[in-house]
Amino acid sequence: MTPAAVGDPAMRAARDATVVRESHKTPERFGAIFDAYFAEIHAYVARRIGPENASDVVAETFLAAFRKRDRYDPARASVRGWLYGFATKLVGKHRRSELRALRAMDRLPWQPGPEEADEGIAVRVAAEGLRGRLAEALAGLSAGDRDVMLLVALAELSHEEVAAALDIPYGTVGSRLNRARRKLREALGGTNPLLDLEEDDG
Repeated sequence: MTPAAVGDPAMRAARDATVVRESHKTPERFGAIFDAYFAEIHAYVARRIGPENASDVVAETFLAAFRKRDRYDPARASVRGWLYGFATKLVGKHRRSELRALRAMDRLPWQPGPEEADEGIAVRVAAEGLRGRLAEALAGLSAGDRDVMLLVALAELSHEEVAAALDIPYGTVGSRLNRARRKLREALGGTNPLLDLEEDDG
């Protein structure tokens, strides 16, 4: 869990929204958002498209958020979810890199990062020795289903946050997640080492 994710979510969301609002008149205030979320967003992007492309995508993520900060609506999404939305859309421009990264997963030794919780996705996958099969199954999902699955699995966003991040209906999140879970279970012979999430909400 990253420092930005520690503490009461409502208080954190209110604080972040205040910082974004203040940055309208004082642009340098946006640096606090960068400092709070850079490592977390970078870790998410690196897992999706590989570390060699992650820094550029994360830089684009924060630049896009900075340029559109006057359009940020705290009633629709937390700043954290808003940033994941930009990052996920930019990852979409690197689908080939993502598929290569997924398919290379079983060839690379996994090393836990400082932000990796014991119950994190990579730990559970590595522990069951299914990384290669799981990576291939993830690569076989549609882009939309994979985006929803990995925002829930890696970013630990709720269904509401995913809906806001991707600008899709709440019900679509649930249907995509259920479809992705079903396909992963089928690909892994009925095993689902990826997630032990509540079916109703992440």
